[in-house]
Amino acid sequence: MLAHVLWVAFLYVLLTLVRAPSVWGLIQSKKEPWGEVEPRISANLSNQFEWPLFFYVVCVLLVSQGSAVDSVQVWLAWVFVAGRLFHSCVQILTKNVRLRGLVFTINFLAVLAMWFLFIFNR
Repeated sequence: MLAHVLWVAFLYVLLTLVRAPSVWGLIQSKKEPWGEVEPRISANLSNQFEWPLFFYVVCVLLVSQGSAVDSVQVWLAWVFVAGRLFHSCVQILTKNVRLRGLVFTINFLAVLAMWFLFIFNR
């Protein structure tokens, strides 16, 4: 969970840096080099608060059990986090919607598997 929180913090810093020239009046147009990427960073940042919510809930439930967390759950959590990083890179740096959808599917399935294991391994 900490890795994802740090990633989201990085995205906030990146968005701030990209928006700063416009906010401070240093540029007058969206045709600047970062003008095209700013909406994609903003959209990606919003994405970090949608499906990841289910990741956080299942992680909190796993930790609250008080017993050791299964290594498969830990592996799935890392798949999710790595997938979120890759998803951000694809969404921010490219316009490849198919690849972004594929990466999202991997994230989606990792969290779904975490929930499945949590419910049926109790």
